[in-house]
Amino acid sequence: MTGDDTPYNPINCIDYDSLELAILHQQRLHITWHGEDGMEHIDTVMPTDLKTANHQEFLIAESSDGETLRIRLDHFISMRIDEASY
Repeated sequence: MTGDDTPYNPINCIDYDSLELAILHQQRLHITWHGEDGMEHIDTVMPTDLKTANHQEFLIAESSDGETLRIRLDHFISMRIDEASY
């Protein structure tokens, strides 16, 4: 996935910190987000990195089927740690 042309709205620091901790502790996340295709997506992913490009922030993660995802952080609808990853 790549960024789009809509202005980026930074997410709050608490959510960003939660993403950093999930990466550090290798915790799966159950997330819902709007894809660039305009569709709503839901998956349990393994977050691997946070990247910044063109003044936008992205989560890099592995989807449940092994695909590498690049999701713009302000496209998240909801996020929670997957309890099965404890």
